[in-house]
Amino acid sequence: MKEITAKSILSSQNGMNLFRGCTHGCIYCDARSLCYHTPIPFEDIEVKQNAPELLAAALAKKRKRCMIGTGSMSDPYLHAEEKLLLTRRCLEIIERNGFGLAIQTKSARILRDFDVICAINKKSKAVVQMTLTTFDENLCRLVEPNVSTTRERFETLMKFKEAGVPTIVWFTPILPFINDTEENLFGILDYCKKAGVKGIIKFDFGVTLREGDREYFYECLDKSFPGMKQRYQQVYGNAYNLLSPNNSKLSKIFRQFCKENNMLVDGECFEYMREFPEGGGNGLLELEF
Repeated sequence: MKEITAKSILSSQNGMNLFRGCTHGCIYCDARSLCYHTPIPFEDIEVKQNAPELLAAALAKKRKRCMIGTGSMSDPYLHAEEKLLLTRRCLEIIERNGFGLAIQTKSARILRDFDVICAINKKSKAVVQMTLTTFDENLCRLVEPNVSTTRERFETLMKFKEAGVPTIVWFTPILPFINDTEENLFGILDYCKKAGVKGIIKFDFGVTLREGDREYFYECLDKSFPGMKQRYQQVYGNAYNLLSPNNSKLSKIFRQFCKENNMLVDGECFEYMREFPEGGGNGLLELEF
C-alpha cells in the first residue's frame, strides 16, 4: 500500500475514486487493463490520503448540491479501509453538507458506514449499488475470491431495504461458459426481488477483455477452470467484447422480469442516480468541514 497526494478528487460528472488498484481479486476486473495506468502489481493499492480535504474544497465551490458518486473504478471498501477510514471521512463530509451519494461496492464492509449512509438518505438521497454476478457460493469464491460472498451482499441489500435506502444491483460481468446460465440468472433475480432493488444494471451478458485484464483472467482460468482458456481463445480470439452464446435468451428473460417487477434497467438506473431530490441545493452553500 502506498499513500499518494492527489491533485483533484471529483470528475466532471461528480464521481470520485479514493483508491487505485484493488485487493478483492476478482478474476475479470476491467480496472486491471493497462490503459488505466493502475498500480503494478494491481494489489499494491494507492491511497489518495488527502481525498477528504480535496472533497471538502470541491464541494465548497459548487453553487448547487448534487449527487456524488464513488466506486466506479476502485471499490471504496477495500480491506485497508477497515483501518484507513478514508471512505467514511468522505461520506461524513457529504452528509454534513447535504449532498447526495451514489456508492458502488462488492463488500458487506459498507455496513460499517450504515449510519452515515442512512443519514445522507434522510437529508437528501443515498443510493447503494451492489455488484452481484454469481449465485452459487462455491463458484463465487473462484470468480471473486477475496470479497464478500453473494449471499453476504444480498443480506447487506436487505439491511438497506429495511432502512429505506434505495439500492441498485450491477449484474455484470457474466462469464461465458461459467455463470451464463438460467440457473444463475434466476438466482440473482430472486435476490434482487427479495431485496426490493430499484433497478438492475446489466448491459449484455458477457465480459470485456483487453491488455492487462486478459492476461490475468486467463491465468485465473488455467488455475480454476482447466481448459477454459483454450475454449475462450477458440471462440473469441482477442476480441474485446465477449458476448455469451446465451445472451439473447437470457436478456429476454431479464427484461421481462424487470418489467413485471417495475425495476429500472441500465440507463434508467443512471438517470435515477443522477437525480438530486427536487427542492434541495438551490443557491449558494455554507459548507461545514
